[in-house]
Amino acid sequence: MPRKPWDLPFLAEPQEVAALRRVLRIHLDVWGLPGIAPAAQLCVSELVSNVITHVGYGTPTTLAVSMNGGHLRLEVHDPDARALPTLLRADPESEVGRGMALIDATADRWGVVLHADRKVTWCELDTGLPSACIHMARSPVTGVEELFNSYRARKTPHATCSESEQLALTVAEEAVIDIIADLLRWMHACGRNADDVLDRAQTHFEAETENVTRW
Repeated sequence: MPRKPWDLPFLAEPQEVAALRRVLRIHLDVWGLPGIAPAAQLCVSELVSNVITHVGYGTPTTLAVSMNGGHLRLEVHDPDARALPTLLRADPESEVGRGMALIDATADRWGVVLHADRKVTWCELDTGLPSACIHMARSPVTGVEELFNSYRARKTPHATCSESEQLALTVAEEAVIDIIADLLRWMHACGRNADDVLDRAQTHFEAETENVTRW
């Protein structure tokens, strides 16, 4: 399933937190990750509340959501590189100072990245997905062409441009076989039945070939 990174600019205000939680839940449902939605919503709430409290009400902020291997990555960008989040040992009854402690207890890891004009506070949650899964949506035609070119270059690493254009049929065939094998391994790593995928691909190929023959 393609899980393309996305970001959402907003103003750090209390009323925005509920909207961000809803948007995040919808995206995680679409991504097939509803199970981690409560934990992700909690982390976003605390990250944004931290900006409101320590950077300022109405601060221009951005929520960025992406996949990092098998982890969901949540980032909150704000323009103040001086107000760093701090992990405090707050009293259980305290209503303040618990934000980063909750994130530390909920997320698998978290941290802060400082830039000249902003800071990025991030955390990651384990999704249970294989880290080998590809999450970025790509154009099928472009992806296949780039993939074939990379395999072709691996088969003939010292070939010139003109020689690559005249790639021997046997080398091309080996590259295609390698591509298919690697794709099947990737599907297996993502929990899919490689044999079923291969059967469906063969069915599509035969149907398309039949249509071309009719024309």
